[in-house]
Amino acid sequence: MGLLHIIRKVKCKEHEIRLLLVGLDNAGKTTIVKRISGEDASTVSPTLGFNIKTLEFGGYQLNVWDVGGQKTLRPYWRNYFEQTDGLVWVVDSTDRRRLADCAEELGKLLLEERLAGATLLIMANKQDVPGALSAEAIREALQLDSLVGRQWSIVACSAVNGSGLLEGFQWMVQDVASRIYLLD
Repeated sequence: MGLLHIIRKVKCKEHEIRLLLVGLDNAGKTTIVKRISGEDASTVSPTLGFNIKTLEFGGYQLNVWDVGGQKTLRPYWRNYFEQTDGLVWVVDSTDRRRLADCAEELGKLLLEERLAGATLLIMANKQDVPGALSAEAIREALQLDSLVGRQWSIVACSAVNGSGLLEGFQWMVQDVASRIYLLD
């Protein structure tokens, strides 16, 4: 019996999925976490460091690590990579000026060996704001079609009104669960 098999069996008993929620500052990461956990998301301040939220979702326990996206905090992202099952990259769809930075930071993350097996969900946030770029425009700007050997999806969403959040997390949980849990 291989080590991977043992790890899968242990995870199977726990039904636990670890998600890392990252993106540039002001993308809406914390608002998304508050929204999906049913908390008041009307007042959110910038995350200095990280927040951890444990949620029950679709029969799984999600441990969501919401990590601050300020430029000074990005070098510390690597401290959160261990045992990450899914990577949720949140994009501010209204921030055209920093789209190149967003693509560059995502590109760096995807080169990280410890994130190699993680499912990738891109959340094109702030779709409720007039003039927001479409999910398709974000997909092109981030060059997602060039990704090879990684499960990924992009979802248009709004952390403020909740649209797209459930669909995104359902896709993520289903994809991660199909890879790491043994189906008897």
